[in-house]
This record gives sequence, structure tokens and C-alpha cells, in this order.
Amino acid sequence: MKIPFLKLEPMHAEIRNEILSAFEKIYDKNLFILGDSVAAFEREFAKYCNVAYCISCGNGLDALSIILRGYDIGEGDEVIVPSNTYIATALAVSYTGAKVVFVEPDIKTFNIDVNKIQAAITSRTKAVIAVHLYGRPAEADKIKILCEKYGLKLIEDAAQAHGAIYNGKKTGNLGDAAGFSFYPGKNLGALGDGGAILTNDIILAKKVEAIRNYGSKIKYHNEYKGVNSRLDEMQAEFLRIKLKYLDKWNADRQRTVNFYLEKINNDKIILPSMDSVQESIWHVFAIRTEFRNELQNYLNANGISTLIHYPIPIHLQKAYIDLGYKLGDFPIAETLSNTELSLPLWFGMSKNEINYIINTLNNW
Repeated sequence: MKIPFLKLEPMHAEIRNEILSAFEKIYDKNLFILGDSVAAFEREFAKYCNVAYCISCGNGLDALSIILRGYDIGEGDEVIVPSNTYIATALAVSYTGAKVVFVEPDIKTFNIDVNKIQAAITSRTKAVIAVHLYGRPAEADKIKILCEKYGLKLIEDAAQAHGAIYNGKKTGNLGDAAGFSFYPGKNLGALGDGGAILTNDIILAKKVEAIRNYGSKIKYHNEYKGVNSRLDEMQAEFLRIKLKYLDKWNADRQRTVNFYLEKINNDKIILPSMDSVQESIWHVFAIRTEFRNELQNYLNANGISTLIHYPIPIHLQKAYIDLGYKLGDFPIAETLSNTELSLPLWFGMSKNEINYIINTLNNW
């Protein structure tokens, strides 16, 4: 049996006719940028997340960097980010001219360790970016208490967490603002790139709406040195369709993960942990093992594709050599990068596929 890491066909087959009709609708309308479809998606996604404002943009990285710019964070400022995340989280900070300050994750949750944030706060700290890694919400309530104590902004990197819930609230509604990505492989993915900013802050909402469109609220009247980062009408219409199915698709992923958690039984494999206040939407199902390379080769030989998230932690990437970090400076992030392995997971996995993966792991 051959099992890919990700398969979009079952999801897209289910909505094929709706997608093709949406294409024809936008094609015939001949309005492709910042039209009715973008406005409708922004309203619908804001409602879905129970947030007052949604401002779409070109991608998830832009969403985070525009939020930071909207809060006037830049040169001389510091922003705390997890040492274990995709590099886009750090790049968003770097694009503003602010300094990236890494804080180690909790090895059990992969998310930023709340107990280590306070020691990283200085007089220059302006914000904490809490990443909901792999679709699992970070401990936003505890982070928010710290942010309020020190006058910091809490920004959610929700690029992997569309529909995830923490303490009864959707991600995107846990901090001052949130950045989402609609990269095609995401649980809510466009058929191209896309992103969005969510907030209940009307002042921020108006500012980022202008920044994403050349810094302009009225054409040819530019209030800010903005960027060109706009979700197009076609992608907005596709996302409107997919949003209707998101909860169903997430529930199916959760069903698959429940099988994984219940049936995988191998002392060499560490399964992800959860608690009662978190409802992950499992963008990635990440296991850990001290024998990662051996396991990946074994699974590949048995037709099961996997991925590593992420093989080189940000502080050891060549792009961030200027920060002067070395091997051993963030040992938990390094441990995760050396032991993490992501198993296949997508909407529509068959019981045969799931059982084959479980049995193969248990026989290793």
C-alpha cells in the first residue's frame, strides 16, 4: 500500500462542482481584486471565529508582519516568539526591524512554555507571538495575563489552527490580533496563497486594512507606507465554499487522530498529549522518537510518506546567523527538531489506510 503524507483529492472532489461554479462566477464578473467576494469572506470568517473584524491579505507571513506594523512595532523593539516554529513567525518580526527573542517550548505540547516567557521580557519587549503549532492552541489565557501585566500585545500565529478551540473560544479570538494562512495544505486552504488578520480592535483593523493596500483607504490617498498584500476575489470565493465544510473536515481529522492515539502502541514512539481545555484541529500529527531517521526510512520502505517539522530550528538557520546563536542555546527546540516526525493525515483517510499505518508502526 502507498500512502502519501497529504492528499487533497477527497476534499476537493467533494466540492468540485461548487468550485467550478465559483470560478465561472468570478470570471464572468470581471472584478478580481477587493470586490464583493473578499468582503463576504471577511464577514463570514470573522463570524466563524466570533471576532469583530477580518482583514484578508496575501499570505500568513504578511498577516503577522502587517499586524506588527499596525501596532507600530519596529526598530529598537523586541518581540517574543517560540524557538520551535516555522520560520515565518520570526521573519514577520524581522521585516519590521524589531528583534526576535526566542523562548523555548514545552516539550509535551510543542508550544511556547508560558513559564519561561517572563524571564525574556525586557523594557524593549512590545509583543508576544503565541503560535498554535500543528493546530493545537497555545495557553493563551496564561500568556494574556503576562501580556496585560507588562503592557504587551498578544498576537496569535494561527496559521495552522483554523477552527481550533481553547477554553471554549476559537483561535483568532484569544489575543489582541491573529494572523491566519490559507496556504493550500492548511485545514482551510485556498487554491493558491492567502491570509487574514483577525482582531476586535477597530483602530488596528482600520490601519491594517490600509497597510495591506499600499497604505491607502481612498485610492491615491496614502496614509502609510503600505504593501501590496491582497486576497483576490477568486481565492475568496473558493475559501467561502471551503469554510462551510471546515468543521466537518476537522472532525474527520480528529476521528483519524483518535485512532492513532488509541491504537499506536510502541515504546519507542512518544505520542502527542492533550488536555480538556484544548481542541486541536490536527493540522499536523507529530510523534517523537529518538530513532527518527530509522523510523522514517522504515515507513518509507513500507510505502508510508512522512515529513519532518522542522529539521533545523530557527536559531541555527543561516538566515539568522546574525543573532549569534550556537548549537545548544535552545536545547528543547533542538530536541524537537531531531525527534519529530509527522504522520499522514488528511480528510477522507480510509480505515484501511489508518489501520495499515498503525499496524506498521506497532510492528516496528
